[in-house]
Amino acid sequence: MSSYPPPSTDDLVSFANQLADASRAVILPFWRQPIEIESKLEHDRPIVESPVTIADRLAEETMRRMIEERYPRHGIYGEEYGHVRIDAEYVWVLDPIDGTKSFITGKPLFGTLIACLRQGEPIIGVIDQCVLNERWVGVVGSGTTLNGKQIKTSGRDQLTESMMYATTPHMFGMGEEEEKFKAMCQVVKRPLYGADCYAYAIVASGFGADIVVEADLGLYDYCALVPVVEGAGGVMTDWCGRKLTLQNHEASKGRVVACANRKLHQQAISILGKKWRKSTIASTYVDSIFPLALGVFLGVALSRSRP
Repeated sequence: MSSYPPPSTDDLVSFANQLADASRAVILPFWRQPIEIESKLEHDRPIVESPVTIADRLAEETMRRMIEERYPRHGIYGEEYGHVRIDAEYVWVLDPIDGTKSFITGKPLFGTLIACLRQGEPIIGVIDQCVLNERWVGVVGSGTTLNGKQIKTSGRDQLTESMMYATTPHMFGMGEEEEKFKAMCQVVKRPLYGADCYAYAIVASGFGADIVVEADLGLYDYCALVPVVEGAGGVMTDWCGRKLTLQNHEASKGRVVACANRKLHQQAISILGKKWRKSTIASTYVDSIFPLALGVFLGVALSRSRP
């Protein structure tokens, strides 16, 4: 059996850029053009329907073919065509168009997401916005660049002063997710919506957004974002503060939080990671009615004890 020398980080970064270039070449001809849209239905998710186009599929097909040719022993985990060899030392995680709803409505806030994982941990991440010609590349240990220029986060360090993004408030499931997100909305200065992966890019760039809180994400939705955010000086974990890895995906349940700095992250985790007690009609009744009933009982008892 022939052996393959391990690729250098520079080789992997160069190849990730080649993948992004190839994805651009596929996607751009479809931009703001008539395009057939299909629906993917997933009844176990808060948002049941999600769109997919030929641009999504062709872009992923192209990137997968390139990986198979260049690194045949590497694993691939893609949104449109599933996964192969995910127990390999290196796994490429692909989302050809993150934000397909933005893409099909002509809003340039979607992006191609490319991550390279080693032993399940994201080490390289690319966010490519082909329409605006913006590309963020994050490399663990080397920082994050925007179109080749090094960038750093510069967000606020208090939740009460922070600008918080989420793609949509409808991505949070009823119960724990919904209640915790509402708690965050009540604390931050302003909740904002509708940027998909672009929100993480602007947090990393220090453009004014400070935090992103989301749920119901697939592995392909967030792996590329981790090196971009953390390489720029931010912090990105699941809601309990655990690393976002291939191995942790099931435990994390697709719940992520990205912050411009560690102090802000600690405050967010104190809300999102807090042990949650399921609200029920019975507990609501006890919590709200019992104190009132007790007050009435004591009032009656005191009145009867008076001469």
